[in-house]
Amino acid sequence: MAPAAGLSLRRQYELLGVSRSGYYYQTCPESAENLRLMRRLDELHLQHPVYGRPRLTVTLQREGWRVNEKRIGRLMRVMDLEVIS
Repeated sequence: MAPAAGLSLRRQYELLGVSRSGYYYQTCPESAENLRLMRRLDELHLQHPVYGRPRLTVTLQREGWRVNEKRIGRLMRVMDLEVIS
């Protein structure tokens, strides 16, 4: 954002309704392990679309993945996966 004539950056952010930290925030890319896990989650979701976060977590743990429900839930939100009930 370039400074406008006579307006400070702080005032511009205020007028736009954007926080200064939010404007400069850059998301971190997913790790290689999370990408592999997301690929496996996608496969499982296609095979069993009714499996929710708890069931997917147990299934992945039995396959040897070190995961918990919180991580699976976050990745499901990132992937926009929804359980069919």
